[in-house]
Amino acid sequence: MFRPQNVIERKSTLFSIVVIGVVAILAVPVIMPHILHGFHLVHIFLHIAGITLAVFITILATLAYSKLKTKRLLLSTFAFATFIAAESVLVIDATWPTLYDLGDISLLEVGHLLTFSTLGLLALGVFRND
Repeated sequence: MFRPQNVIERKSTLFSIVVIGVVAILAVPVIMPHILHGFHLVHIFLHIAGITLAVFITILATLAYSKLKTKRLLLSTFAFATFIAAESVLVIDATWPTLYDLGDISLLEVGHLLTFSTLGLLALGVFRND
């Protein structure tokens, strides 16, 4: 019998749902327009894989935080959520370069800043004494 708790307990099932969900959401706006672009599509798929892994790890960190309630896990959850934002910005930059620049700042730089903040949040979570 299907129970929602089984999806959360079985990480392979949860990972499969996350992969299907992310690819389904990004299929029409991101993947389909570049289906015949060769290595450019490979570059886009690398960022989609990053988004998928970040979403999966964020869900796991959120579930762990809901059980243990430590500040280290909260910082890790925020770090992985920031990595989702970083990969989303980078996939937009890879898909539509220079279309969505923020004035003089390119999206590539914003993605790198978000990735750097991800590393900072993870470092805070690792070195924090609870």
